[in-house]
Amino acid sequence: MEYNKKMVLEDGTVYEGRSFGSEKEVFLELVFNTSMVGYQEIISDPSYTDQAVVMTYPVIGNYGINDDDFETEAPSIGALIVREYSDTPSNFRCNKTLSEYMKEAGIVGIRDVDTREITRKIRDIGSCKVLITDIATPEDEAKKRLADWNYAHDQVSRVTVSGRQSLKVVRGGSGLHVVAIDCGMKGSIVQSLVDMGCDVTVVPFDTSFEDIVKLKPDGIFVSNGPGDPQDVKETIELLRRLHGKYPIFGICLGHQMLSLSYGAKTYKLKFGHRGGNHPVKNLLTDKIEITSQNHSYAVDSDSVKGTGLEITHLNLLDNTVEGVRHVKDRAFSVQYHPESAPGPQDSKYLFDHFCDLMKGGC
Repeated sequence: MEYNKKMVLEDGTVYEGRSFGSEKEVFLELVFNTSMVGYQEIISDPSYTDQAVVMTYPVIGNYGINDDDFETEAPSIGALIVREYSDTPSNFRCNKTLSEYMKEAGIVGIRDVDTREITRKIRDIGSCKVLITDIATPEDEAKKRLADWNYAHDQVSRVTVSGRQSLKVVRGGSGLHVVAIDCGMKGSIVQSLVDMGCDVTVVPFDTSFEDIVKLKPDGIFVSNGPGDPQDVKETIELLRRLHGKYPIFGICLGHQMLSLSYGAKTYKLKFGHRGGNHPVKNLLTDKIEITSQNHSYAVDSDSVKGTGLEITHLNLLDNTVEGVRHVKDRAFSVQYHPESAPGPQDSKYLFDHFCDLMKGGC
């Protein structure tokens, strides 16, 4: 077995492997995901912009790629790192291999590395910078170049929708109009809103307050997305002006930005939450939900005091904040992804609640 690629971590650790997908050189943030399935959704989720994702499940690629399960048409993930890559997929919907798609989309892949060891490394040192380069690149040169590279702060502006988009429910609509603020929104979230009978207008993250008012929404949705929520000042200020004007529902990055708009604070987790089996307790019902998660930042629980927000959900693995609400303003948000449905229907009530608020209920 001849290695042709290597990963250089910012602590100096080097892992050698073989390439699949795109073979370009990339500087990225190294994270891990514990999901057993869903690699197509992962590589097409805009929240993974500029990240190299280590998959802890040992075999990736065995069901290939299909046309129906993409979260976005223009993926922005940096790299996928796997233990064993399968280039002979078996699935009736498959129309190309994972490697073929990753080459087309410019996504780097590394196989035949010890993903268990790399995951343990990330858990020890935290999410970190990584350079994926050719095996022949001198290590001293690679380490110096990696040290000089810094994380970007413009991810949301790169993945937001380029202009206004409208999705109309043709039959069986509820008559509710949702304006969805796109900060890197997954397609399955929009589909969940449409499935509830809502007409959805998707707008860029920096849309003005005045333009949103002109759209005459019944409710505002603020999406997931990549990066540090504190970088997205335009959306935070927009949400601040929208307080109390319309019901607001936020997911993931949207949850963080909604919290920031009320004066709470956020911080970066050591290695984040990425996987499909995180237990979350709903403090309002005492029920436990099995959730899908993908985030690097969390809302500081102490900072919620005095903001008017109430903590509604907690992560049972580390007690981090997973949901908040502002009763008077009809605003609420969750850190996890209810549209991913690992439960599978544990969290569908959140979309029902949003619709009830838009109808004037509670």
